[in-house]
Amino acid sequence: MEAQMRIILFLMVMISSDTEAEKNLTSTKGGSITLHDPLVEFGFLLHGTKTVAMVNEKKMQILEDNYKNRLHWDNNTGFFTITGLQRNDSGIYTIDPKKGSTPSTSYKLTVYESVSTPAVKRLSVSAESCILLCSVEKAEETTLLWYKDEEILNQSSSALSLLLTVHKQDFSSSYRCVAANPADNKTLPVNITTSCNEQNNTDNSDDTNIRYNFVTGIIISIAFAVFVVLIAIITKKKCLNKTKTTIRQTQGRFGEHRHRCILYCMQISGDRRFQDIRTTQKNYSSITEVIKREDGSQMTSIKDKCHVKQGD
Repeated sequence: MEAQMRIILFLMVMISSDTEAEKNLTSTKGGSITLHDPLVEFGFLLHGTKTVAMVNEKKMQILEDNYKNRLHWDNNTGFFTITGLQRNDSGIYTIDPKKGSTPSTSYKLTVYESVSTPAVKRLSVSAESCILLCSVEKAEETTLLWYKDEEILNQSSSALSLLLTVHKQDFSSSYRCVAANPADNKTLPVNITTSCNEQNNTDNSDDTNIRYNFVTGIIISIAFAVFVVLIAIITKKKCLNKTKTTIRQTQGRFGEHRHRCILYCMQISGDRRFQDIRTTQKNYSSITEVIKREDGSQMTSIKDKCHVKQGD
């Protein structure tokens, strides 16, 4: 019986020496971790069932492309370091020295998203209390906590916001909002005296009214300017149309008078081409075309004759 007990104890010691409990590691996306168990002479680094790298004769060979330029091995300490962590780097890493007397070491790595910095705003304030809201942009795997001094007053997991009511008798205490996950945390201290001051509420309302009036004034000014420009454009267009109409009417009257005068001068000057004008030309527009075909010298001579004739 005693011999059997010794055999059982020996087997338990051998089993426990071959493996060690997993060591938990956490980091954030883009961060880095170091596996603080040396692999100096010969052995392997595994991620789950995949062999990531092999060490032999003081040299490391990376066997998985995903770890190239991200997995580093220190030949002095024998430590592995993984940089530029991604979410899919999470899992079990095993350092296997391939020595009978040296146990393998396993690490459980979990990679989290970085926590966003919380923001705090006041929802309402009265003579007796103040209500504050702490919020974050991303809530995945994030816990929000309200602290009063070192005491946790309120907390919520995977929520975008968390309320806190502060009573007047507690205004002198120290408050802070914390956003955290197992690998990262961000803290925002809150000055209750400043944040929950009723005067700030009035000032904020006044600021809001000032901004509203300012924006309204700008909008009205722009609308008025656009209205004035449109009126000016419409008025100018009407004036141009009226001017063009007047010019066309004036030119028409002047042209008619000019043609009649030239025809008269041609007749009294004795120009033979126009002696039978009443029989050869049936309408005034045809006579006008005849006049327009005459060159400048002919027109001048006719005008000169007409001038002399009229002087007689």
